[in-house]
Amino acid sequence: MLSIDSQVKEMLDIAVRENLEIIEIKRESHSAKDTGQREIFNELTSDIRQGKFNGIITWAPDRLSRNAGDLGAIVDLMDQKLLVEIRTHSQTFTNNPNEKFLLMILGSQAKLENDNRGINVKRGMRTRVEMGLWPGMAPLGYLNQNRMDKKCQIIVDPLRAPIIKQIFEKVAYERWSGRKIYNWLKFDLNFKTRGQKTLALSGIYVLLRNPFYYGMFEYPKNSGKWYQGKHKPIITQKLFDQAQINIRTIETTCGTKNKEFAFTKLMICGLCGSSITGQEKFKKLIDGTTAKYIYYGCTRAKNPECKNTYIREEKLISELGKIIDKVEIDQLGVQGKFEDEVRRLNNLQTSVLGGDKGKIEIKKIDVKTYAKYLLQNGNISEKRELLSLLKSKLICTNKKITLLS
Repeated sequence: MLSIDSQVKEMLDIAVRENLEIIEIKRESHSAKDTGQREIFNELTSDIRQGKFNGIITWAPDRLSRNAGDLGAIVDLMDQKLLVEIRTHSQTFTNNPNEKFLLMILGSQAKLENDNRGINVKRGMRTRVEMGLWPGMAPLGYLNQNRMDKKCQIIVDPLRAPIIKQIFEKVAYERWSGRKIYNWLKFDLNFKTRGQKTLALSGIYVLLRNPFYYGMFEYPKNSGKWYQGKHKPIITQKLFDQAQINIRTIETTCGTKNKEFAFTKLMICGLCGSSITGQEKFKKLIDGTTAKYIYYGCTRAKNPECKNTYIREEKLISELGKIIDKVEIDQLGVQGKFEDEVRRLNNLQTSVLGGDKGKIEIKKIDVKTYAKYLLQNGNISEKRELLSLLKSKLICTNKKITLLS
């Protein structure tokens, strides 16, 4: 197939030879596989409906359409006598039944070729994976070979593969967390991906859970179809399995996986500007029971050496109470919450306990007293909604909380 510029040149030569007036040249390299997805094609049909021009000159019919929807739009314009003629390098199509029929056949043939090409590509992919060849972009630590005789045969990246192996070893044998791996890669090694980007924390966990590194892969993803790859493994399956055990253990110990804390995303570190996150800690008591504590501390995303200290949730609530004493908050918002709570208790008393309806009166309350009550006893959404009334970020610095001025 000629390049777009070559096609334009050929069409202009025809226009000069046939004395055709060219109003506009439109170029489009977007796939013609899906209906209505081509911006330039949509402009073309819109311009014809507006009477800007009434003919199209193009290299071949399949340049206009490779799907039934776009082909139907072209034929419909001809039926409405808005599109008078389509000229190609070897054919002419007008609003003539036979010529329109031929146009539809050629357009349908292009769609058939497109569909068959898709089937052939999928078949080729399936054949390659059955041979143990990876059909896509090589995972980090490997490189694709740009040779036709070695298509889908990936090789180990000599620069990054040793570091990938160390990542698994540090998690499996030294119980490093994802955050510690991230800081080590970014600040100690200045590790970069093939695109010269810093490997994100989420990317580290994706990497650690990818069995490709010991030789197995699933294709397509989530299909349940697994293949033994022909690529050289970077790690052993034993190392991979140990890393998986420690990842789960670390997540459970930290207590942060899928765990929501009341005061996260509301505070920033006063020393380095990173976010403040929460985590649970468990302590075995002398009587055999286990006590749970919630601490808030700097994520150290901006400075891994940040010295900001952790603050217990009880201490944090006490500090927030001091802030509430000093600031003006939305009294109507808190009063409304109090009234909703009274109504809920009245409904409970009437429906469940059989008491008199409306026995508990709705009275004016001391807003700040009720706000402190919510900090102590409210649910997570109530605590977060209350602090949003402050309309300012909270700063956490060495167990002291202040408002960002």
